[in-house]
Amino acid sequence: MKESIFNCMNKIQDFITVNGKQLYYEMINLDFRATDKPFLVFLHEGLGSTEQWRDFPVLLSNMIQCPAIIYDRYGYGKSEMFAEARTKTYSNDEAFIFLPELIEKLHIAEKLILIGHSDGGTISLLYASKFPKKVLAIITEADHLFCEEITTKGIKNAVKEYEQGTLKEILYKFHKEKTDSVFHGWSDVWLSEEGKEWNVEEYLPMITSPVLAIQGKDDIYGSVEQLISKLKNINSSVEVLFIANCGHIPHYQAKNTVINKMSSFISSVL
Repeated sequence: MKESIFNCMNKIQDFITVNGKQLYYEMINLDFRATDKPFLVFLHEGLGSTEQWRDFPVLLSNMIQCPAIIYDRYGYGKSEMFAEARTKTYSNDEAFIFLPELIEKLHIAEKLILIGHSDGGTISLLYASKFPKKVLAIITEADHLFCEEITTKGIKNAVKEYEQGTLKEILYKFHKEKTDSVFHGWSDVWLSEEGKEWNVEEYLPMITSPVLAIQGKDDIYGSVEQLISKLKNINSSVEVLFIANCGHIPHYQAKNTVINKMSSFISSVL
């Protein structure tokens, strides 16, 4: 990545062993670090990586003057390739095993503001349900709490695009030799019988931090029912941003709207 894209102060790019796996991470704007500043934690989507966030983490970190971390989860981007088949509990494993150990090993003692896209949003909610004292606030984008018919249809279309279109070529830029394992580790789980029955709504009542839930009205992987479930089941305050003419990637497809809303939400929490 070009340094000009990352116009931030005191950046670290490195690898760390978490749960026996090598993970790539970046810590940015560490000069903002202070005892009263929370740490932003960016969690990428099911086919994502640190690079696919583009400049969004730095822009938001600069706006609210908080340090941030972005990382490639196990199996993605520059991190270690999957060594085993994935199961429907992969989000739970990330939230309850990998992320807590990563935070501990990097000595991040500050409160966290979790910012998760798609699978990353689900992981954010799961982590917050188990470690409520660590989490100051949660921002989710296009996350999933259960599998819907629209989810299955969207993933089946993605499989066709991967096999016949340009999706594989696009993903290869970020995942290189891991591309097949990244894609099939995602699609195979969701399209399995277990995947179709997957549901994590039981964890929502344990969340005590304020939530900003963002979703595009044209999201091809999830309906408004994902937002309604958060409003019904989370006991803390839930603010919703439902964006017209926006699909599955709000921070890219409605960038200005999303970054301004995130900034104002975090400022209100602070």
